[in-house]
Amino acid sequence: MRCARLRKLLVAGQLGMALLAGCAPHRISPGEGFVQVPGGRVWWRIIGHGSRTPLLVLHGGPGASSLYLKPLEALADERPVVFYDQLGGGQSGRPDDNTLWTTERFVAELARVRQALGLTKVHLYGHSWGTIVASEYMLTRPKGVRSLILAGPALSIPLWEKDAKVLLATLPDSVQAALVKLESEQKFDTPEYQAASMVFYNMYFARRQPWSPDLQKAFGDINPVVYGYMQGPSEFTVTGTLKGYDCTPRLHEIGVRTLFVAGQYDEVTPATVEYYKSLIPGAEMAIIPDAGHVAMQDEPEKYVQVLREFLRKADEQ
Repeated sequence: MRCARLRKLLVAGQLGMALLAGCAPHRISPGEGFVQVPGGRVWWRIIGHGSRTPLLVLHGGPGASSLYLKPLEALADERPVVFYDQLGGGQSGRPDDNTLWTTERFVAELARVRQALGLTKVHLYGHSWGTIVASEYMLTRPKGVRSLILAGPALSIPLWEKDAKVLLATLPDSVQAALVKLESEQKFDTPEYQAASMVFYNMYFARRQPWSPDLQKAFGDINPVVYGYMQGPSEFTVTGTLKGYDCTPRLHEIGVRTLFVAGQYDEVTPATVEYYKSLIPGAEMAIIPDAGHVAMQDEPEKYVQVLREFLRKADEQ
């Protein structure tokens, strides 16, 4: 993303409000509602009202919702936890306009939500696709972000595809053959393709069986238009506009305390997470044992404790 262009658009008011410059703080209280953003309106919800710095949460997708991140509500005993469904997914608007599905617009959306909710100081959490939005936002040098958590990071789609190739090779031969055949025939919507894909998902996306009702609903309700346009037909096959995306050359510009967290059996391998960590000075890393990509669903207690300890330390710096 061209950050200079984004800044111009923000100033011009074409993609939302400026990044909290001169925004007056106000009390962060529990509740829910909608915020008007470029292209429509997005639903938000705040849980908790502790005295510590709020945590603002960016879900994965694109086209998904924040529902599967519900385990992070456990952090609300110490601080407000702010969830919102990005435009195109969950309880937010679903406009029929592919020009809206750009990383630039989602970054501007984040800036608008933050301003509307008065989040002058905040910890920022992004998961999967949300790590792209969070990182690009940080590259605009916003004020008041005290720390950054990049979970299941997707910061280089070429590396994501490389990891996917390695993981696909661990599937049964019959499943691999079925995926190759069905993808070559473009039969992505068939029951056969979905069944073969679920073998991968149950190993590397969400390992705890059965999936929780929240995860089932979030996964089932994903907006296929947005997901397909930006990602592609599946987690492991990227054909959309995100193909080729790579922000690793600029990660060294992120100057806040940063934690990388991922599952032991994540779609992004621990080796790749270690590489990302090496690119941000002073960054930390945590791997959650026995967990997949949605590690907060697979091992919620371990996951929340890792985040809690990191956030407490970041509050004190």
